[in-house]
Amino acid sequence: MTVTALAGVVMVALIFITLAFGFPIGLSIGLGSAAGLFIIMPNQGALMVGAQKMFQSVNSFSLLAIPFFVLAGNLMNSGGIARRLVGCAKLVAHRLPGALAQTNIVANMLFGAMSGSGVAAAVAMGGILGPLEKQEGYSDEYIAVCNIASGPTGMMIPPSNIMIVYSTVAGSVSIAALFMAGYIPGILWGLGCMIVAGIMAKKRGYVSSDHYTFKFVMKTLWDGIPSLLMIVIVIGGILGGIFTATEGSAIAVLYSLVLSFIYKNVKIKDLPGIIFSSVKTTAVIEYLVCVSGIMGFIMSYTHIPALCAEAILGLTTNKYVILLIMNVILLIVGCFMDPTPAVLIFTPIFLPIVSQFGMHPVQFGLMMVMNLCVGTLTPPVGAILFAGCRTHNVKIEQIIKMLLPFFAVIFLMLMLVTYVPWLTMFVPKALGLV
Repeated sequence: MTVTALAGVVMVALIFITLAFGFPIGLSIGLGSAAGLFIIMPNQGALMVGAQKMFQSVNSFSLLAIPFFVLAGNLMNSGGIARRLVGCAKLVAHRLPGALAQTNIVANMLFGAMSGSGVAAAVAMGGILGPLEKQEGYSDEYIAVCNIASGPTGMMIPPSNIMIVYSTVAGSVSIAALFMAGYIPGILWGLGCMIVAGIMAKKRGYVSSDHYTFKFVMKTLWDGIPSLLMIVIVIGGILGGIFTATEGSAIAVLYSLVLSFIYKNVKIKDLPGIIFSSVKTTAVIEYLVCVSGIMGFIMSYTHIPALCAEAILGLTTNKYVILLIMNVILLIVGCFMDPTPAVLIFTPIFLPIVSQFGMHPVQFGLMMVMNLCVGTLTPPVGAILFAGCRTHNVKIEQIIKMLLPFFAVIFLMLMLVTYVPWLTMFVPKALGLV
């Protein structure tokens, strides 16, 4: 076995062995990559190249958007903005079966359209609406599944931190195009959840009889418009070329901070805690990007992506079957790995393959993100699943069966995104972004 092949085998084997022993994903990637690098270039050469690759991987203007969007999301959660979004969501869903659960789903979509975090959306909206739903007689399990199943819409409807990571790894893929491509798939996911939630609500007798007066509607809209304007300002500014996605993330922080002070829900003394929480979240993401920079170098050096491409193309040359195989792999990977490292690992492997039969990188990016979003709802990693269960004080085994209809609808939406390019490409093309 050549030194190059040995380095690739050792890296991959060490990553999977350490993961099997329960090591954190970042540490597993770091140890495996370091071992492979020392095989390729022993002694000080490995240290120098490793440091260079780590620095290069995070030396990106686009990645600056991540800490800003994380901070904006935490400010919205603490500053009363989330509560006002719930009020606007009620206006959309108040006459539907299971009105408060439907409100939860719409609110997750709205909150995700500002924070980019599925976990934050599920925790924030679950904390606000959960007690109200219990007062209406909804079961804990029904409340939890509706909130959990719709949580990942926050990762698909822009802004989305995972799309920023994908854009960085994929190379010359426009963040604005990815953001715009996420609208239709994200809304389809949310609508699918609303249909399932409505059917469940009818079977359980959760039918709303609320009638809102014109005065109440106007007051709710008046309270919610400043919060909703953030979407218009940030996304509109990016599309209009007024500022980049990174600059838009900083504007989102400033806007949410001003609103939080106006609403008097955040004080100066609260800011250090909010900032520290945002720093911890950002540090995890940036560390993963750092160690994945070394891993990416070794993968390229050892030709791992090309070997994987040959293996997949050796099974079949039918692009529809290849895409189905990729979906299955990503769904399985998503069960065991968080979205960020999965994007960092599998984008260099799969993107060259789909490029061979003409699939646009933007469409592939949405397909990958959607697959990995499903993983946030499944054990053993499932960040949104665990966060939602803690928020609603239910056990996973209590709700898994109720989640199955949601999974069925989400899988249908995933197949549409995979095989119908129009769903992801229509909006970016209409706006001249691709």
